[in-house]
Amino acid sequence: MQRLRQLTFASLECDRKTRREIFPERMDGLIPWERLEASIASACPKGGGKGRQPYPLSVMLRVHCVQLFYNLSDPLMEDQLARRRASGALPGRCLRRFRTRRRSRVPPPAGEPRTGAPAVREIGDRLAERGVFLKKGGIVDATIISAPSSTRNESNARDPEMHQTRKGNRWHFGMKLHIGTDPRGLVHHLEGTAANVHDLTPSGRLLHGEEEQVRGDSGYRGIGKRAEHAHREVSWQIAMPPGQRRTLAPGSAAAKAETAKARVEHPFRIVKRVFGCDMVRYRGLEKNVQRLALLLGFSNLMIAQPHLS
Repeated sequence: MQRLRQLTFASLECDRKTRREIFPERMDGLIPWERLEASIASACPKGGGKGRQPYPLSVMLRVHCVQLFYNLSDPLMEDQLARRRASGALPGRCLRRFRTRRRSRVPPPAGEPRTGAPAVREIGDRLAERGVFLKKGGIVDATIISAPSSTRNESNARDPEMHQTRKGNRWHFGMKLHIGTDPRGLVHHLEGTAANVHDLTPSGRLLHGEEEQVRGDSGYRGIGKRAEHAHREVSWQIAMPPGQRRTLAPGSAAAKAETAKARVEHPFRIVKRVFGCDMVRYRGLEKNVQRLALLLGFSNLMIAQPHLS
């Protein structure tokens, strides 16, 4: 029998790409670059005059998306580009300027929920063109995105737009991401609020209006009685409180039905586990919601990829 040769560091090197290297290529074929570029072109410099010319919009957008894929800070992204000799060693200040231009110029009034729907809508239109349409049913859900609670910073204070809330027996400080999806988990509306805002508060802005049935967890009890939903003719399927669900026989039809009512965790899993966005990156709600909007758009592409014609 032939003996196995001892492995060396040189023998471990191969031409096969890792999953980390394949992922950007996979997303490159899914993202509607033309639509995203057109949606922000008016806010970006055109160049053509004297002086240093701006980096092309297509380059900046792709660099920005790669930064989101791997949850990289501006200095780390700058180091990665310099190491690969890409984009002429793009400086970090250009990344910050591009991110500022990409955000909405007109923030919502103080105290109002922030919405990042435009990015999701552009990707949703692309999916519709490829034959992936929203189904009639709908699911609403929310998750907490943590924020640093320390006051050891320049202002010696916490982020004033973030708040704390209690979930179960634990306290959380940060923001809350609210989403409305179809039964497959494709997000069509989202809102960002402080963590202490109740799940029901932005629920009227999470539905597209064509739902025949809406599901949600026990945090949405009483949603059908709210004034903003009085005109809707839908069947509200809201899960029982956890205490009542524990009284159901495990594996019974009733227990399975209750579990199905609140099954919308797939987009949150992609945002938090695939893209690593389980904590805010910036201070303030507006910046973080715009970041989460693109990530949810990417999650739509990943979920819909098997259905793309």
